[in-house]
Amino acid sequence: MSAPALGQNCRAVLPGPLRLDGGVLLSPVEIAYETYGTLNADGSNAILVCHALTGDQYVASNHPVTGKPGWWTRMIGPGKPIDPARDFVICSNVLGSCMGTSGPATVNPATGKPWGMSFPVITIRDMVRAQAMLLDHLGIGRLKAVVGGSMGGMQALSWAATFPERVAAAVVIASTARHSAQNIAFHEVGRQSIMADPNWNGGDYYEGTPPAAGLAVARMAAHITYLSEAGLTEKFGRRLQAREAKSFGFDADFQVESYLRHQGLAFTDRFDANAYLYITRALDYFDLAEEHGGVLANAFRGAATRFCLISFDTDWLYPTRDSRAVVQALHAAGAAASFVELSSPFGHDAFLLDSPELNRVVAGFLGNGR
Repeated sequence: MSAPALGQNCRAVLPGPLRLDGGVLLSPVEIAYETYGTLNADGSNAILVCHALTGDQYVASNHPVTGKPGWWTRMIGPGKPIDPARDFVICSNVLGSCMGTSGPATVNPATGKPWGMSFPVITIRDMVRAQAMLLDHLGIGRLKAVVGGSMGGMQALSWAATFPERVAAAVVIASTARHSAQNIAFHEVGRQSIMADPNWNGGDYYEGTPPAAGLAVARMAAHITYLSEAGLTEKFGRRLQAREAKSFGFDADFQVESYLRHQGLAFTDRFDANAYLYITRALDYFDLAEEHGGVLANAFRGAATRFCLISFDTDWLYPTRDSRAVVQALHAAGAAASFVELSSPFGHDAFLLDSPELNRVVAGFLGNGR
């Protein structure tokens, strides 16, 4: 067998099968991924970076569709907390997504057509199992760290619970061990907006017109949860958009309306509506305690993994109390855990934005401080 590909725009087709939490065996499993840096001789410098709901493998390289820089170049790069000159960084597109990993937009080998809604429903733990298959393919037995924010943080927690022997350290940023009723409610609004779009066609739209309007509204609703009220007020207030007075109509009178519409439309250029359905469902199903007899501490019993949890004071999607609940469970399980709440006006999205304090915490925890 040839050596696994390393670098950018890599794909691995793994024979599987991958047993999913829903009971389905998925085979083959295709995973799109990127790597940065060089794996050292003993394989001890590998860091897995896990992306959030609408993220992708382009964590530190330009996105092929938008042309924009990688989504976490503030964290990964020369002189950054995760430095490819020192660390071997892996970031894969999650199972169920739409940037090359097996999901509803990829071809079902049994039919020769896109899976659509016949793709099996997946969970966060299924995403992690697929990542473990990729690491096996790359010859990586143990990770120096798994790092992620938001849904990426859920994957980091699931990694430590599912493969504790393979994870030396876990960095969990702006995340949670379970989705709340409010989280599920927002996602259901998004899913219903997609499915109400006549172009959705039961998920069978790949040879026609995609449900862009429904997907844009779903993104608009979700995007509100990523921001803070104070941040929105500071950035937009009640200022009007390119006009002196209200139109007394239903155009985008307010700057915040125009902003959300732009965010929604831009999102449809790079994301698949069915993938949005599948990944939001995986998030809603996530409940790490439920997976371990209803007791969150059971997920981490005997774990040798070191944990660092970070929250932001204006994050109301995954508020600080969610991180504290995980830290309490870790302490109850006897695991080594540190926690910090950082101050930011930017709400949940603070983990993606410029935050020197976040960088210092992550660098210090990983032993990469300067």
